[in-house]
Amino acid sequence: MTVRRGRLLIVVITMVVLTVFVVVAVRATGDSPRSAAATTSPSPASASPSPTPTGPEPPPVIVPGRPGEAAVTRPAHEVRDDSPPRFNALDTVYVQMMIPHHEQALEMTALADERASDPRIRAYADRIRAGQGPEIAVLRTWLSTRGLPPSAPGHDHSGMRGMQSPEAMRQLTDARGTEFDRLFVRMMSEHHQGAVTMATDLLSVGLDPTLNELATSLATEQAVEIARLRELTPP
Repeated sequence: MTVRRGRLLIVVITMVVLTVFVVVAVRATGDSPRSAAATTSPSPASASPSPTPTGPEPPPVIVPGRPGEAAVTRPAHEVRDDSPPRFNALDTVYVQMMIPHHEQALEMTALADERASDPRIRAYADRIRAGQGPEIAVLRTWLSTRGLPPSAPGHDHSGMRGMQSPEAMRQLTDARGTEFDRLFVRMMSEHHQGAVTMATDLLSVGLDPTLNELATSLATEQAVEIARLRELTPP
């Protein structure tokens, strides 16, 4: 009995040792992937970077519908800026031409002080100088604030509407008394009519609202001046 019990005890001990060994091995095998995963897997913060803040979404834009249609709301990024440019090339050309046009008018009025016989002609010349002198300053400022040259390169100013030729200006310079008055009225009337035509043309093609207002005012004033010049025509 003693020998049999000894053998049985050895078998039991052996089985217990084997069981413990298997359990330890299984636990070691099961924990290894977890440890590896814990070691190699990035944290949620590092795996997916936090989104970069881009600020709040701009408010939607209400787009008016066509006549008879209701307005619709669209995202701001889908609405294009269809506003026209502040000015175009025709605005620029008008200003560049009107400056020498006004300057010739001032040249003509400067001759009236010593050559006109009718005091009304001299008073008229003073009024033209008082009006067109500041307008030249406005036109030059319009160009300079936009970085534009004061004149169009290669442009022939003699071809402008109402512009008097060098020969006509020489005749006016040489004239005196009634002859001067008659030439002055005729030449200045033509000059004003040319300015009215240029301003009217701009209103149909220009984009700058300030120039449109200036051209409208200029066309109205020049038309009034033409009527006044008719009253000053010598007999």
